[in-house]
Amino acid sequence: MNQHLLFTPGPVNVAQNVREAICKQDICHREIDFDYLLQSIENKLLTLFEIKNTADYRAVVITGSGTAANESMLSSVVEGKNILILSNGEFGERLHNISKIHNENTFLLEFNWGEKLSLKKIEDFLQIQKIDVIAMVHHETSSGMLNPLEEIGKLAKSHGAIFIVDCVSSAGAEVIDLEKCHIAFCSSSSSKAIGSYPGLSFVVGQTQEFEKLKTLAIKSMYLNLYKFYDFIRTFSQTPNTPAVHLFYALEQALSNILNEGVVNRYADLRDKANMLRQGMLSLGLKFVINQKDMCSVLTTVYTPSHIDVGVLRHKLREKSIIIYEGKGCFKNRVFQVGNIGALSFTDIQYFLDSLEKVLDSFEPIVKILPSVELVRKTRIVGTSSQIPKLIPEIEKISADLLISEERL
Repeated sequence: MNQHLLFTPGPVNVAQNVREAICKQDICHREIDFDYLLQSIENKLLTLFEIKNTADYRAVVITGSGTAANESMLSSVVEGKNILILSNGEFGERLHNISKIHNENTFLLEFNWGEKLSLKKIEDFLQIQKIDVIAMVHHETSSGMLNPLEEIGKLAKSHGAIFIVDCVSSAGAEVIDLEKCHIAFCSSSSSKAIGSYPGLSFVVGQTQEFEKLKTLAIKSMYLNLYKFYDFIRTFSQTPNTPAVHLFYALEQALSNILNEGVVNRYADLRDKANMLRQGMLSLGLKFVINQKDMCSVLTTVYTPSHIDVGVLRHKLREKSIIIYEGKGCFKNRVFQVGNIGALSFTDIQYFLDSLEKVLDSFEPIVKILPSVELVRKTRIVGTSSQIPKLIPEIEKISADLLISEERL
């Protein structure tokens, strides 16, 4: 039984069989038992991404968060070439910060948080600056924006650039067609839409692109992407000691998706997201971005002006509900609600009912400014010569007067 319902984009509440999988027997990562486990995970990852020509792709698993997978790509792929980071939120900024550490020739094309990536601006930039690698976030979790893969993949291909994508919070929830979108490498994490525990990440990439890494300079000992590829290709193992029991959990979470059917899983998450969004709209709440631009895992909501988001979060926690607060330019302005992991439609209805009660517990504050006519009709003790002088002062005071809607 979960003490809290995690309405977050990760970590998530895991299914019971995932919870049980992490308690399986102890095995050595240099024995055949682990070889079979890793082979199973790789095959299931390629199936999750609906890759038709599986011989053309490999998947490597890293003990570390999604950021570890992103750093493995950005430190291994670029070498001395020019890389362009597309950013419209916190995690695009993180890609840029990682790349600056490893790659001297890092360029940034930055958009506002929650703003759509402009294909024209990207195209204009590529016309004036030679770029060898383009990197972006698929689902920008800071706003909930789902950025376009196919269009930018086509731009990358037409300009001779390889395309790498952070799919940390979209894999397992949205269609990611690596072949159609010309994606060389993409990253993701075990703990978000895939529905397992935090601690593992992975990179899925074209076999020919993995092979090219062999001749590039090594910039990281632990996150050397070619080394992960070489070990899984040669030994069906990882180069370093893995978190073995998290691998068991990841395999079970992937099995859950495949047993349900990838298309069915996507549809289920869309239905849950729609239920959540329609319910919050009915409560009078407003969203940061248009629904058509949202990912199926998360909704970012403006906090009503009379409500402190920290207090809102605390009151929901008292009802065993965990949500996110906004960060960066959204701090103190928004809250975020996820719908992934082992959350049921019943859980979502409980959230909506609880949210309504919590919102009602805040007193809406309105400003009341009495009209001059009302003041003129009000009986004021004083001489007739004093009353006209008092009216401006009364107006000034009343403009700052705050009373609750319930007292009107």
